[in-house]
Amino acid sequence: MAIYKVAVLGSGVMGSTIAAHLANAGIPSILLDIVPPSLLPEEEAAGLTLASPQVRNRFAASNKAKLIKMNPAPLFVPEFADRIEVGNFEDDLPRLQEVDWVIEVVVERLDIKIDLFKKVAQHVRPGTIVTSNTSGISLKSMTEGLPEEFTKSFFGTHFFNPPRYMKLFELIPGPNTDPAVIQEMEEFAERVLGKGVVYAKDTPNFIANRIGVFGLAATIREMQRSGLTIDEVDALTGPVMGRPKSASFRTVDMVGLDTFVHVANNVGDNVPEEKEFFVMPDFIHTMIKNGWLGDKSKQGFYKKVKTAEGKEVLVLDPHTMEYVPKKKVKFACLDKAKNAGGLKDKMKTLVNGKDPGAEFAWNVLKEVLLYAARLAPQIADDLTALDAGMKLGFNWEMGPFETWDALGVKATAERIVAEGGALPEIVEKLLAEGKDSFYEKTEGGDTLYYAGGEYKEKASSPYSFSLKKTHKQGKKIFGNSGASLVDMGDGVACLEFHSPNNSIGGDIMNMIHKSLAEVEKNYLGMVIGSQGKNFAVGANLMLIMMEAEEGNWDDLDLMVREFQRGTMALKYAKKPVVAAPYGMTLGGGTEVCLHSHAIQPAAETYMGLVELGVGLIPGGGGTKEMALRAMEGILPGVVVAPDYFFAKRFEVVAMAQVSTSAEMARKLGFLRASDRYSMNADHVLLDAKARVLDLARDFRPIIPQKVKAAGPGVRAFLEMALYGMKEGRYISEYDAHLGKKLAYAMTGGDVLAGTLVDEQYLLDLEREVFLSLAGEPKTLDRIRHMLTKNKPLRN
Repeated sequence: MAIYKVAVLGSGVMGSTIAAHLANAGIPSILLDIVPPSLLPEEEAAGLTLASPQVRNRFAASNKAKLIKMNPAPLFVPEFADRIEVGNFEDDLPRLQEVDWVIEVVVERLDIKIDLFKKVAQHVRPGTIVTSNTSGISLKSMTEGLPEEFTKSFFGTHFFNPPRYMKLFELIPGPNTDPAVIQEMEEFAERVLGKGVVYAKDTPNFIANRIGVFGLAATIREMQRSGLTIDEVDALTGPVMGRPKSASFRTVDMVGLDTFVHVANNVGDNVPEEKEFFVMPDFIHTMIKNGWLGDKSKQGFYKKVKTAEGKEVLVLDPHTMEYVPKKKVKFACLDKAKNAGGLKDKMKTLVNGKDPGAEFAWNVLKEVLLYAARLAPQIADDLTALDAGMKLGFNWEMGPFETWDALGVKATAERIVAEGGALPEIVEKLLAEGKDSFYEKTEGGDTLYYAGGEYKEKASSPYSFSLKKTHKQGKKIFGNSGASLVDMGDGVACLEFHSPNNSIGGDIMNMIHKSLAEVEKNYLGMVIGSQGKNFAVGANLMLIMMEAEEGNWDDLDLMVREFQRGTMALKYAKKPVVAAPYGMTLGGGTEVCLHSHAIQPAAETYMGLVELGVGLIPGGGGTKEMALRAMEGILPGVVVAPDYFFAKRFEVVAMAQVSTSAEMARKLGFLRASDRYSMNADHVLLDAKARVLDLARDFRPIIPQKVKAAGPGVRAFLEMALYGMKEGRYISEYDAHLGKKLAYAMTGGDVLAGTLVDEQYLLDLEREVFLSLAGEPKTLDRIRHMLTKNKPLRN
């Protein structure tokens, strides 16, 4: 779909952050809002009038400015805000002629939307896509009386908040939408915006909000009935139930209590037969009256307070409407569930217990499962949309029908009937046909889903690649406990990391050498990737600490040498190697990427050489590689002092900076200008494969070259900066000590400035410093603290 420019109508939080995400995707936009009715005092003092452009565009301009300060950041990098122009509805609607897509994000009032769309229809070019980001107002009602040609390209595109981070994108066809247009939008949303697309019907709150808000309302009702506390409920409805750590009430605090109640009222007002399910208790209305809306008002169901010991999180007691200290939640079912196997076993253990916690968990889960099964035919074309919607929109690990399967459809149905409940038609029909699950897997790893008395193949994206499916298809070439080499097809292999805790150890190093030998003989090139929670979080810290504490310096020296040998093997491989990182890509994970011929990360990739946080320096070639990249900034034949170039790269390593996006990783020096990134994390492996094939066309292995050492002068410059930071109390004495060690290794040790050295010289320096630091007590304290507390110690 040819969408090169977009108009976003409405610059509030949702509209401005949608514009920000379009900017992330490289799409400029015009952000429009109403004209202010009056001047602000500062505008009047500046001599402005209501006719001044600064005044007329004030709402859009101020909301654009807020994007830079928002947390979490809606923009990959602040500079992307320049891709957003601002304007107003009175002066700039003619500019809709410039755009390919108009998305409406104004207040949720039907009369206002109808009036706006009448004006939009007068200005857009024929065929321009026009969509509403409504969270539940009828699309049919919005477009009554509008030209038929206009309504063919009109439909709903519901982003979830915040648009950058929430993957769900609900597509809702209008009554007259051209199917071809909405299919093109589906591909655009998936490929360009990085979204998981789910089709919904034009019903109140569509899919995810309809089920999710029902589930939260059911949780509140059951809490009142059972007498459990808010923190007890969140303990029972979090990860142990396959939900996010924010569970129930913490999630509402994040979303905003007013937003939650608004969405609940939308169903109650538009579906009278369900109104009773969405009626909020008195204490919720009291919270709204008090302005206790959650994170946006600094207090909701939870509240952070300062104490003599630091910060403490208090929890609301709905009976007294006072905040009280959180208590340690204790239920036998919860303890057993946490110690069960996978999520399926955890959920079964949780709901089949014999204590009040188990009763609560079962009653809430039962209500959600019944509601989703009853509702499915009304709100979606098939049950897969409900499961995908809840996973992508509410971060559930399992959707409702996957949960039916996990608990056992027959066993769950029998328990519901035994308790006097009625089964939804889809469940009765499934069981009557002798089937016992809503999903099945084929031998080849494809997923089938139940639909109308038969199993149909679940659609999969042509841009996604499943490593799990590849294993089931017998395409594994070889492997060990840390990694496997699999055949991706078309002459490309993938070295898949699957070590425990995503750490890089000797097993992965062995696989690097073995895989490169195989690829150099039989393949065009290799992707390095994985599909676990994160790409790789660094070397095995526990092993490093144990070896250092026991004084096994030869073993530790060998371990570092092997890591360096592995990364250098990647750099000088005879066939192209493309790393495909995503999520947390730290320490050794970043070093693997730095030595690949190209990097194809997901847009949400958090890269960093974080070793100084544990009292070490990068030892797998990362220190050396950042030194080389510092010198890359100096053009051949140009004589300049390399202080500035080194300072930038040195600071990144010394401060253990981690990128907040792939674009930020480029600014930090981890990505080169030629590296690309995939907006959709599901597409990373196939995009990396395409990059391998592109490089393979005329690939020539890298030829080792000597480089100029920066020398003592640059090191002195870096040490002066460290001294200033220490004196200003920005870093500790030990931080400064570590920084000096890093500066020594990066600038070439004791050789004179400009001395030509090879990479092995820099690697030896890096390893020497790494080993010396591993023996220092304060470094061991830092490692120990990280392993036990999972956060850095600044000693």
